[in-house]
Amino acid sequence: MVRRKQVQPAGGLNITVASAIALLLALFSSAIGIGAFVAGCTQIASREAMGQPATQRIKPPVARAWMAFKAIVSHSSFKGRPGIRAAHWVVMFSFPILFLTLVTGYGQLLNPGFQIPYITDFFLYEWAVEFFAWASFLGISALFIVRVRNGGILPWRKSETQPHPREGSPLSLPQRFFGSTRWQAIFVEAVILGVVLCVIILRALEYARATHFHPQIASLWHFPTTAWIGHFLAYLSPAHIDLAIIIVACLKIIISMTWMAIAGVQTTMGVAWHRFLAVINVFARKNLDGSKALGPLDPIIVNDEPVTAETIDDLPEDARLGVRTITDFTWKGLLDFDTCTECGRCQELCPAWATGKPLSPKLFTLALRDHHASAAQFMRAANQLAAQGQEVETDPVDETPLVPLDKARTGNDCESSSPSFAIDENLPQVAHTGDVLGALMAAGASPDPEYGVALQYTDLVPNVITPDVLWACTTCGACVEQCPVDIEHVDHIVDLRRHQVLLESAFPKELAGVFRKLETKSNPYGQAPRKRLAWAKPLDFEVPVIGVDVEDATEVDYVFWVGCAGAFDDQAQKTSRAVAELLYRAGVKFGVLGQAETCTGDPARRAGNELLFQMLAAGAVETLNEVKATKIVVTCAHCFNAIAREFPQIGGKYEVLHHTQLLNQLVREGKLTPIAPDPADAQKVTFHDPCYLGRHNQIYSPPRELLEASGVEVTEMPRTRERAMCCGGGGARAWIEETEGTRIAAARLTEAAETGAETVATGCPFCTQMLGSAQPLTKEGQTPLQSPQIKDVALLLLESVRRGDKPENEPSTHPKDNQQAINEGEDKPSESDQES
Repeated sequence: MVRRKQVQPAGGLNITVASAIALLLALFSSAIGIGAFVAGCTQIASREAMGQPATQRIKPPVARAWMAFKAIVSHSSFKGRPGIRAAHWVVMFSFPILFLTLVTGYGQLLNPGFQIPYITDFFLYEWAVEFFAWASFLGISALFIVRVRNGGILPWRKSETQPHPREGSPLSLPQRFFGSTRWQAIFVEAVILGVVLCVIILRALEYARATHFHPQIASLWHFPTTAWIGHFLAYLSPAHIDLAIIIVACLKIIISMTWMAIAGVQTTMGVAWHRFLAVINVFARKNLDGSKALGPLDPIIVNDEPVTAETIDDLPEDARLGVRTITDFTWKGLLDFDTCTECGRCQELCPAWATGKPLSPKLFTLALRDHHASAAQFMRAANQLAAQGQEVETDPVDETPLVPLDKARTGNDCESSSPSFAIDENLPQVAHTGDVLGALMAAGASPDPEYGVALQYTDLVPNVITPDVLWACTTCGACVEQCPVDIEHVDHIVDLRRHQVLLESAFPKELAGVFRKLETKSNPYGQAPRKRLAWAKPLDFEVPVIGVDVEDATEVDYVFWVGCAGAFDDQAQKTSRAVAELLYRAGVKFGVLGQAETCTGDPARRAGNELLFQMLAAGAVETLNEVKATKIVVTCAHCFNAIAREFPQIGGKYEVLHHTQLLNQLVREGKLTPIAPDPADAQKVTFHDPCYLGRHNQIYSPPRELLEASGVEVTEMPRTRERAMCCGGGGARAWIEETEGTRIAAARLTEAAETGAETVATGCPFCTQMLGSAQPLTKEGQTPLQSPQIKDVALLLLESVRRGDKPENEPSTHPKDNQQAINEGEDKPSESDQES
């Protein structure tokens, strides 16, 4: 391969003077940029060090590194929007690919023909540089257009002042950039655009220079996409070409160093820092298999040991249960907050935010991020004051030194008999940028109407996160599923709830009764254990009780975990009977636990009552182990998640199937034969994905395959599968009244009704309960929508299977046919209703 000689032009302009000036500018900007960036890295590292240890998040390092590499290269965390995913991919990879062009730029200031031997003049590298430069130009232009269209950032376009519309409609999702700091996004995108344009122009100038000094290199082989521009520049004199190279190379360096300087000063600028922090955050993600932090919650950790039913009594008096202050988070939690790039994907799909609640996962994260950054500075100042012998305030719980806030805001010295010590005038007066502060205030999520969140170390609730924000979460996991940088929103919300419930006794009043019923009756309905078999009485066959009718679970194929709703809720009882009959028809041996069955503890855990969960779960595991259970089938998505994903934490490892999985398997094996209805009788059905079946456990196909096998016409809602909207019942919200905004279940039912479906199929009793108690929304001037009926998939399958019981017009030979066994007692009030 022909190598380029370093040739200087003869005569013409004084390149030496231009080189000297450019070099001074480049070195000056580099010193500022690199210095500020290193200081920013140090500041962020010191902030994360304030968190609790999380050694499990860095082991095993090799496996984690491979997992992170695959996730980053594949961009698997980007859900939906394939165009944006591709644009971000090329922009992200342009950073390392084009880094050597920055190094080359320094050499070009002294010698315009400079190249790094055997690297930057190698044709494959040249192709890569040009591909990523052009691709990044197109990619960042596309991202900028998206930001302009959705973020209201143009000077002549007013930014949003209210988070509207927020009635839950899938056709009018709230703008995801509401609350994102606009100038930061514009700056970062402008920097990327400026850098890649400089690279493209430099490549064209290098081609033009080569036509004068290395004609054999001035070809498409070395300049595949920039030769056409260089062809026009080749008409310039060599001296002018060299001067242009020096100027553009210097401009590229200054742009890059300006980015480093501003990012170094603005350490809460997630849109800039995420390109580094996201790599660490993905490396330290909860699940080593690369999956999202969904499904099981982690137990409370005290002294590096999980709190269980056995260790509860041994807890020290000052044990940290949940999160009270910012330093109670682990360093991974603190890293989550700094990594947020403010893209708003979580905000867009959050059912609470979309229906007018004050909770936005993005604003929740930004509030904690800004408080963390501010509190860290105040903590350093307070420690300096204490070291100087000043009398300082202290936190009432852990005696952390605090700066007198009124003095800090006025900039006055602390008054003391000791020599005065001036408080750093750079301490923040407001923790947020104007966009974040305005969004928090507009959403009703700002604890302080003037300053937003607390500036220094304090209780997070209510001084950083208001109770309305904390308890609006349904733990549906849409935020976690959508987050491209692996922030664990649900875990952080539950950790805050844990402290409120366990140490502050501060929670919605409705939960007090739920906790009491769970403690005394082992179910949230407050029903006596002897009533757990009432659901089976209408059946025309006996349901064996393990430990009574059969000795243990080794005598059956499956333990049918009925669940509290399946045992006590009217609608859920129909599902329990349908599943029992379908298993009976398929010849599957199953048994139930009867009075021995208890709540899995899911509502207690999601509400933050971890100790109650541990006791309930331990009791359930003990019962299952005593009866030698190995295979379990459940109808409740929450029970499924608890038994399959959380019971292993306390020694309960079983093969767990959701009823739609098992029934689908039986249909495939020919043990159940659905019969399609007459075309005139076929009904249109849409399936609502339960969050704890779909997003939390990635089970999407079995319910839909069962519906198709049943012969119904299946139509999908706009938000489906991983983007499905919650019914509003998760996170213990099924027991709490919605008093703000639009009811989530009503918004979801409206979406279902707009598809024209006559029936909404569900796979979870709480979805059935929430959607069944709602009515479709009617917009002003529009005809009210017909409310579809709500049925579990098992009910629809049983209807289909029963069509094969007898020829048309022949008397029934099956006892209690035509839904009698399932619907018996439908018009009677349930026992839970009678109690309430």
